[in-house]
Amino acid sequence: MIVLSYLWLLALVPLLVERHDPEVQWHAKHGLVLMIAELILLFGYIVMTSIVSLRAMGVGCALAILVVFGWVGVLALHVLAILKGVNGGRLIIPGLSDYANRL
Repeated sequence: MIVLSYLWLLALVPLLVERHDPEVQWHAKHGLVLMIAELILLFGYIVMTSIVSLRAMGVGCALAILVVFGWVGVLALHVLAILKGVNGGRLIIPGLSDYANRL
């Protein structure tokens, strides 16, 4: 269930199924918080790339290519969170993991 917690929208499965396991609940909430933060960053990046593309086409295209590297970083973050969770730990991201405790 911890692995599902960090697979974007599939984090709802452990959140709804494992109600009596606080560790799985925390990881599911943390996975949802990560997903929401990633979507907000992606939306901001798309808006910024669109504005820059209107000004200078070449720079906007170069920025569009950088999104691939961003998604590799996101994937690495999720793999690291899964590995820590499976081994009994928690990946604490400053400023972001606090929201998982509040939900």
